[in-house]
Amino acid sequence: MTDERENGEDVTTPLLEIRGLSVSYRTRGGTVPAVRGVDLDVLPGQVTAVVGESGSGKSTTAHAVTRLLAANGTIDAGTVRFGRHDLATLSEAELRTVRGARIGLVPQDPTVSLNPVKRIGEQVAEVLRIHGLATRRSAPAEAVAVLDRAGLPDAAVRARQYPHELSGGMRQRALIAIAIAAKPELIIADEPTSALDVTVQRVILDHLQHLTEESGTAILLVTHDLGVAADRAQRLVVMEQGRVVEAGPTRDILADPRHEYTRRLLASAPSLTAARPRTPASAPKANAVPLVEVRHLVKEFRLPRTEDGPQVLRAVDDVSFTLHRGQTLALVGESGSGKSTTARLALRLTDASAGHILFDGTDITTARGARARELRRRAQLIYQNPYASLDPRFSIGEVITEPLRAFKVGDRASRLARARELLDRVALPAATLERRPAELSGGQRQRVAIARALALSPDLVVCDEPVSALDVSVQAQVLDLLAELQADTGVAYLFISHDLAVVRQIAHQVAVMRSGRIVETGPPEDLFTHPRHAYTRELLAAIPGGRAPSPTATVESTTS
Repeated sequence: MTDERENGEDVTTPLLEIRGLSVSYRTRGGTVPAVRGVDLDVLPGQVTAVVGESGSGKSTTAHAVTRLLAANGTIDAGTVRFGRHDLATLSEAELRTVRGARIGLVPQDPTVSLNPVKRIGEQVAEVLRIHGLATRRSAPAEAVAVLDRAGLPDAAVRARQYPHELSGGMRQRALIAIAIAAKPELIIADEPTSALDVTVQRVILDHLQHLTEESGTAILLVTHDLGVAADRAQRLVVMEQGRVVEAGPTRDILADPRHEYTRRLLASAPSLTAARPRTPASAPKANAVPLVEVRHLVKEFRLPRTEDGPQVLRAVDDVSFTLHRGQTLALVGESGSGKSTTARLALRLTDASAGHILFDGTDITTARGARARELRRRAQLIYQNPYASLDPRFSIGEVITEPLRAFKVGDRASRLARARELLDRVALPAATLERRPAELSGGQRQRVAIARALALSPDLVVCDEPVSALDVSVQAQVLDLLAELQADTGVAYLFISHDLAVVRQIAHQVAVMRSGRIVETGPPEDLFTHPRHAYTRELLAAIPGGRAPSPTATVESTTS
């Protein structure tokens, strides 16, 4: 039974009222229920956060509100009342008058939500024109202003770029700009900050909350980050296996969780619990050759031409570090700071403009052919985005065994056995082998991506935001798994993350990057307790989970 706490709650008429919502998906194996009898209210001017494990039904519930379910999804029962409308029964023509104008949606994944052949500014301008908020002549300038409001740096330059030219965080901010362009009454934000570093996350969430304060905009926030929910939401809804198991004022649930599932989620949240290093630090052997050594690395990119002439961005600027076997080096910093570019350079997935990269004592800066292939065998990458990194035509079994086939490791039976073993280690059932990526949730896809990266038992794994798409309980399992593998095999991790609470638990050394340069390096215990650089202190101050919201009043914005 759902635990509803109404003591002291505002009795304002809900802006969004969901009653008895049930949703199912048709699959090759039959009909799968995803949401079962959900009741949920969103009050005007408030943030309501829906939390739960991957596959709990939270995103399906959010998408059912505007009937943007996958083609095989069906609303089986229930009402979704928004003002005088029951959105569950509206015609498509009627829904189009609500979507965008009165309800804005921030999708989870910017890669599949932005048009790859249109510039960012054009996509924002299109929304403004469709809803009559700008003319064809004024729309470009208005779009730049909206991008600026959404926290995109150098908005005029970014408006002229295509999605593939932006970092993951920048693309997500472009989606947020599209959602807020028409100043809707309700914003449905499905993991809106999962790709963002903590400082930009704070700016974006501050801005969304400013909307609730200024114009009464309500937010239905779907998130796996309980720290964000704790900081930002007045009301918390906890879902498990398609059902709401606990709901009420956020402060009450955090202080006294009644359901065992809620208690388990809170215990797994890195930003709400005391740090506990998963892998004990061990000093490398004397005179040991570093597994990876980067010396004075530089990478420059050309930007779109402006009135001032050609522009060049120095994304990586004189970066040097060493990484030994059995160690984890974390690169942290804001989106666009050069973290992921540095990782791609270290793996030789892109060419450096200057500097040197040594792998196990061998200079691989210009490696080609057989030397580059050997590096691929010994170094693997866990991508930030599981939607773009998994081939939609492959079964999950084929996805995981692809590296084994490419390097001719084992036979069909042994590869399949290895795939089953890896799925078990990343907490997925063996039946997942027969499914396709499109049939999995975002968190489940990321676990598959991690299993694939581990298939060849590599010496180095570059982890580019490997747990950003995971709910906290699975995140804890994956971090424990990475630590266990490191202890067992001596694998080294280059760990890229915007989540400093996660970094504190997994890293032996932390390098803080800003504008392409490393500004501070040290063990996490020193960096987190005695940061020397002002930028490091700013990052630490932005870690979510440090404040509890009022259950009835909106939280004040910290930005103007």
